[in-house]
Amino acid sequence: MSAQENRGPHYSPFMAGGGLIFISGQLPLRPSRDTSLADAPFGAQAAQALENLDKVLRDAGADRAQVVKTTVYLSDIEDWGELDEIYGRFFGDTRPARSVVPTGPLHFGFRIEIEAIALVGGEA
Repeated sequence: MSAQENRGPHYSPFMAGGGLIFISGQLPLRPSRDTSLADAPFGAQAAQALENLDKVLRDAGADRAQVVKTTVYLSDIEDWGELDEIYGRFFGDTRPARSVVPTGPLHFGFRIEIEAIALVGGEA
């Protein structure tokens, strides 16, 4: 295996700079089993993408309260209502700025991808 093959994908799950943590788009994959949820209902996909976001936040030394902005990509804008319910439960009283972008088909047939920006150290 070459050194490049050993490095994994050409992006980082997160990068910190300027007092901010930039979190790459999170897909509905179960990382521990590397299992795709592309065939799962939207609710299961959204919950997994948010769980993955939560894990990356923890890896970056942050939590949900430090998230200041999210961008959610939806393959079908009809999923917006269900997204609002799941997203609201996930963030609770934290209310980061949010953009929802209808995209058409997403990679691997997923219905959602979410990226975020969080503050380093401290609440939003």
